[in-house]
Amino acid sequence: MNMPRRTQRLPLSTLAGAACLLFLAAGCTSTIDTRGHMVDPDILAEVKPGQTSRAEVQQLLGSPSATPTFDSDSWYYIGRRTETVAFFDPEVIEQQVVVVNFDANGTVSDIRRLDAEDGQAIQVVERETPTAGRKLGLLQQLFGNLGRFNVPTQERGPVISAPGR
Repeated sequence: MNMPRRTQRLPLSTLAGAACLLFLAAGCTSTIDTRGHMVDPDILAEVKPGQTSRAEVQQLLGSPSATPTFDSDSWYYIGRRTETVAFFDPEVIEQQVVVVNFDANGTVSDIRRLDAEDGQAIQVVERETPTAGRKLGLLQQLFGNLGRFNVPTQERGPVISAPGR
């Protein structure tokens, strides 16, 4: 005698829990973000000190990220790659600064590559600069202009502009 085979169903709460875990896992994927100009090492190898001109550097590497204000003989290519997981602060994966120096003839004289280890940590000052005036509370900001109306001093006539304007 053949008995019908029973299929076992999962409870709805189990399916909902699995769906929630799937969405939570998808939210924890990392995001890689590149900012600035990350110079490709193979292309940088084509820039030769004493041989490559300023125009050739711009053609190979592109426009620099920064140049000094008073010294146009140095170009800086600055880039940073970070990884962000969910709602946490971004973590620096790679950071580089490529400095290309030129001589008086416009030819590359020196190339330096600086990494994150070459940087220096700075102390951020948390002080605030005081401003003139008085500090207003929340209620003063919300209701401070109630009852203040500008009353026109006299009726103004039509505005006549000068010819040619």
